[in-house]
This record gives sequence, structure tokens and C-alpha cells, in this order.
Amino acid sequence: MSQLKIYNTLAREKQVFVPMEAGKVGMYVCGMTVYDYCHVGHARMMMAFDVIYRWLMASGYDVKYVRNITDIDDKIIKRAVENGETLSSLVTRFTHYMDEDTQALGILPPNVVPRATEYVPQMLSIIEKLEEKGLAYKSEDGDVNYAVRGFDGYGKLSGKSLDDLRAGERVDVNTGKRDPLDFVLWKAAKESEPAEAKWDSKWGRGRPGWHIECSAMSCATLGERFDIHGGGQDLQFPHHENEIAQSEGAFGGPMVNYWIHNGFVRVDNEKMSKSLGNFFTIRDVLKKYDAEVVRFFILRAHYRSPLNYSDVHIDDAKGALTRLYTALADFDLGDASPEVDWNEEHAVRLREAMDDDFNTPLAVAELFDLASEANRTKSIATARQLKALAGVLGLLQRAPQDYLRGGVGSEAGEGGLDEARIAGLIAERAAAKKARNFADADRIRTELTAAGIILEDKPDGTTNWRRA
Repeated sequence: MSQLKIYNTLAREKQVFVPMEAGKVGMYVCGMTVYDYCHVGHARMMMAFDVIYRWLMASGYDVKYVRNITDIDDKIIKRAVENGETLSSLVTRFTHYMDEDTQALGILPPNVVPRATEYVPQMLSIIEKLEEKGLAYKSEDGDVNYAVRGFDGYGKLSGKSLDDLRAGERVDVNTGKRDPLDFVLWKAAKESEPAEAKWDSKWGRGRPGWHIECSAMSCATLGERFDIHGGGQDLQFPHHENEIAQSEGAFGGPMVNYWIHNGFVRVDNEKMSKSLGNFFTIRDVLKKYDAEVVRFFILRAHYRSPLNYSDVHIDDAKGALTRLYTALADFDLGDASPEVDWNEEHAVRLREAMDDDFNTPLAVAELFDLASEANRTKSIATARQLKALAGVLGLLQRAPQDYLRGGVGSEAGEGGLDEARIAGLIAERAAAKKARNFADADRIRTELTAAGIILEDKPDGTTNWRRA
């Protein structure tokens, strides 16, 4: 039986996964800053850790999965003030939209969803520990900063020395810092900011910096040391580097055993981001594509690889997912989810793929092999195994006809033909063919094709149809 190996960013190599407590896993993932709609880059991150979460559970682990919500931040304050609304109302609204998007994409909810504002006392406690150890200081402008040069391990996650980082990559330089690399732990309150963005502290009224939020939430929910910490590649530096400095500086031991980072989504060879203006929100994409197609598109790439976003690539994913559902369409599998036979050869190979740093492209290849076998042998056992294995990845769990006949634009009111109208036209075509009125039969087929309806004709008639 294969052993799970994970690419550990900190070690820069794949390592056999050994949890701190046998049979249990603690995993913390940096979640959304909720002031706007989530884009495809966010979907890629949440999908990567959804698959990791699913595979850990399929491997028999009891997983405590924590994904936070950042609900206090410069961008949140700015947007709320611009909108003339409270921070809590802005955050509540966009958290709801995020939950709608993730549910549509089949992303399982984490076990724990901490909000930063619920953990301010824990943040203040960590900052106080850092101050006691000489790793935090209050500057002239009232901010409390972390003294980076006091922490020997700074740079070990990003692989950069302090001298390499001296240019201040993604680090604001202000006159209140002793060193340009020092970062803020506690921001002094500003008169212009709303009251709900201010808390009392021994250093004066203010609010937490971004980095300290995750150190406090991960420690409070999983302990001072835990198994897995994840997030997007863009968080490796400075956010995760700073988390390590804070947590290990305060508590004196290793923070995380395995660091996991997913790759970027790219558009025209540039990272998808709001700052570049080349992003697509999840809900805009779902207006055009079935949510499972988007999920399948993301899963076809390895989580650490760049994911190239384009309509062409999603259209290709749609065709591929359709082939998998078509392989199940002629079988009556019932409503119950079949159990995986882990001794079957495709399941063995899928396990080997997923145990090799969650290699979803190879796992998906096994699904296609099973689909080909189901088409060839017409074996219901093979069809059940296909559905069961796909379920491990959150795929193929709908009735095949629901997928093949559904999708975006399938409602008559959206310019498509509804199922009753399609059934009527198919019946008219069958009657025309029986009457040897082939011109009418061809006309009806052409009308259906123009509406994106593909008929499956067999010797005993039109047995099935699907949307293109």
C-alpha cells in the first residue's frame, strides 16, 4: 500500500506524511478577505485544499480543517466607508456570496471557520509575548512592529536571506520602523476609521495587522504546533514567513510540519489578480459554465502547477466531463452512492496518484480508463466503481441525465428549449420517420441541433439526448 507524500514548501521536497497524532490531522488554510466577490484564483485555492481535505478523509484520517475569514483589513474598511455601510454588513454580505460560490463548486465547508475579529484577545496575547522577548516594539507613530532581525529563522520558508529581502519585497517602508523589513503587529487607530475597527490595548486603541490574525487563529483552533498549513503561492512571502516569525518567536518551537502552497491561475501568462484587472469572478464564470465543469477544469491540473484560464480550456473540460457522464448514462445505479473497491486495479492506481502529492491529473486519467471499460464491457460493477472513485474527487455524483440535459442556458426562459418541448420534437421526428417523411424528420433534427440538442439515434429509435 502506498504512503502519502506531500511536497513541503519549507523542506523544498516531497516528504512522507506523518501526522503528529496517529489517525488525526490538523490543517489550517488562509481563507478569504471578504470585501468583494471571489474570483477563479480564489476558487483554485479553495479547490486545492478541498481535494486535499477529501483525500485525507478517504485515507482514513480524522481531519480538523480550519479555514479563516479575514473580516478586519485596510481594504474592508476602505470599501465599507466608500459604500457608507458598516464593516459587519459588508463582511456578512460577501461571506454569504462566498458560501454560495463554494457550495456551487462542490467545495466542502471546513470544520472550523474562525473570523479574525473573534480572536483579538489572542492576538494581543501573542504580541505581548513577542514584546517580552524583545521581538516587538512600539514605534513613534503608535504602531507595534515585529523586529525581524531578532528572529534567527526569518526567510526559511521563502528561501531568502535578510539581505536578499532588504529591498522590501511587498513590505511597506515607514519612518516608524527600526528596519524596513519589520512588519506591523498592531496598527494605531486613525480618527478617520470607524469605531468598529478599533479595539483597546496596552499600546492604545487600534486594530491587528493581517499577519498576526492567522497566527492567533491557527494557534487557538489547532494548537501552537500542527500538521498542515496551506494557502496560495502568493502568501508564501511575506504572510506565511511572518506567521512563522510570530508564532515561533512567541512560543519557541516549530509552528507547522508541512507547508502546502497551490499555484497561480494565469491569464495570458500573467497571474490572475484584482490588481491587474484580469480576473473573472466565480459567479460570472458560472453564468456561462456548469459548476461541475469548472471544478473538473481545475482538477485536471496539479495543484502546484500554474492553471491557464481560457474559454477554450474550459470548453475542453466540458467535453471531457461529458464523456465521463455519457459512460454512466446507460446504467441504472440508483440514488445511493456506491462504495469504492480499493482492491480494484484502477482504484489502486488512483490511490498511488493521490498519495503522490495529490496528483489529480493522474487520478482523473484512471476515471477515463474506467469509463472506456464501462463503455466496452457494459459492466454495471465497472460503472459503480467509476462513480465511486469520481466521488472521492467530488465528481460524477449527479444522475447522468441531470448533467447531460442540464447546464447553463438549459431553461426555456434563458433562450434554450425546455425538456417538454424537446420531448415533443423528438416524438414528432419519430412520427415523421415512421411515416417516411424524412424531410420533416431532418428539419426537426436541424432545429434541435441549432438549439444545442444532440440526439443519440439507435436502431430502435432516439434513445437519448443531451445538450451540447
